[in-house]
Amino acid sequence: MANARDRLTALLVAAIAMNASTVAAETMSGALARAYQNNPELNEQRAAVRVADESVPQAKSGWLPTINGVATDGPQYAVAKNDPTSPPTQASKAAAATYEIDFSQTLYDGGRTANSVIKAESGVLAARALLRQSESDTLQTAATAYMDVMRDTAILNLRRGYIDALAAELENARARFEANQVMRTDVAQAETFLAQARADLALARANLQASIASYRRVVGVAPGRLQPARPIEKLLPGSLELAIATAMTQHPTIAAALHQADVAESAVKVAEGALSPTVIATGTAQQPNAFTGPPDNVISFANFGGQVDAPLYQGGAEYAAVRQAKEQLSAARFAVATQRDGVRGRLSAAWGRLAAARASVPAYEATVRADEFSLMGVREEALDGLRTTLDILNAHQALLTSRMQLLSAQYERVVASYAVMATAGLLSAQGLGLAVTAYNPRAHYDQTKNRFIGVGAPDGR
Repeated sequence: MANARDRLTALLVAAIAMNASTVAAETMSGALARAYQNNPELNEQRAAVRVADESVPQAKSGWLPTINGVATDGPQYAVAKNDPTSPPTQASKAAAATYEIDFSQTLYDGGRTANSVIKAESGVLAARALLRQSESDTLQTAATAYMDVMRDTAILNLRRGYIDALAAELENARARFEANQVMRTDVAQAETFLAQARADLALARANLQASIASYRRVVGVAPGRLQPARPIEKLLPGSLELAIATAMTQHPTIAAALHQADVAESAVKVAEGALSPTVIATGTAQQPNAFTGPPDNVISFANFGGQVDAPLYQGGAEYAAVRQAKEQLSAARFAVATQRDGVRGRLSAAWGRLAAARASVPAYEATVRADEFSLMGVREEALDGLRTTLDILNAHQALLTSRMQLLSAQYERVVASYAVMATAGLLSAQGLGLAVTAYNPRAHYDQTKNRFIGVGAPDGR
């Protein structure tokens, strides 16, 4: 008897016979690599991380000066009177252009800028964690889509074989009816089974088309001739307890929740900073130009000084903002506990699914062998008149059912192994050893964090 692990994909290998035999064979690793590179949802999340990166230089801008230039131009009119009680005696028209530069530099803002930078950096880390979760979700979805196509292709071929077997039984029943060996009922029963099998075949075709469409959506291309896939149990922790401990420290959603709590904590400090005074250094330089009036009317000047803005009372909005930020911090901390409980529950369920599938495979293998033997026995007994056509048809149906149960268990074992790896926080392109160039979110961050001029941005592909 072959080892259960070695026989895990035996039924799939025998059942899958893609018509496009000239198409190059696709592997699970190849499909996952395609999804990693091309999946639009994953690329969207990568763009979201780059969006978060830009919040850091925005926050740092509070430490930098602001400089504004103002230019004015237009005619000026002046009227002079020799005596205030008499009509105007002199009028002049002049053209003037004035250039002005205003300078402002915040010296102290109650820590708002410093805490805004910390808040932005924590937001970047949270976005990166969500990117890791998106990568994990994409790879798990792609693996499931791959196995869906394999399973539904195998089911289609099993049902085709079942129809061929029933068609043969129908012909045999008709021949025996003509020889007065069976009743007309036997022929009708064979016809009923065959009609139902053909209806089930149509449904199997529809299910396969739906799985192919899902595969194309996730992976980016239509499936070719898929090679059998194996479970990734060797990459998993050795026990459920170890898997849970790993997930508590490495799962992306937990990491994202922790970083969001840091964001909320910094937001409290930013809100509290609004209650502190602000000290600003200011300066203005102005130069009139091209004035056609008397030379003594041309004046250049510069002004440098400081400004202190101390909030005393502004209707209580700032106090409400502080209280609101503190409540948001409390909610963010509760969210961490919620994520931990959710991950623990999903991981326990996935681990149980994997254990059940692993135990089911050898059991269904034994059932298939028993049903194959039973079908042969029923056929031999029917030749001696000890069994009816209905008994043979039922034996065929029992064998089909056990084969599909084995197929489902094999499918579930592979899919559940990816689910366990995902819920343990370990499913990634690097963890699977995919032949791809890993996306590095820090590269864009390093280019952006101190970039205070320019509007160019990468396309993100």
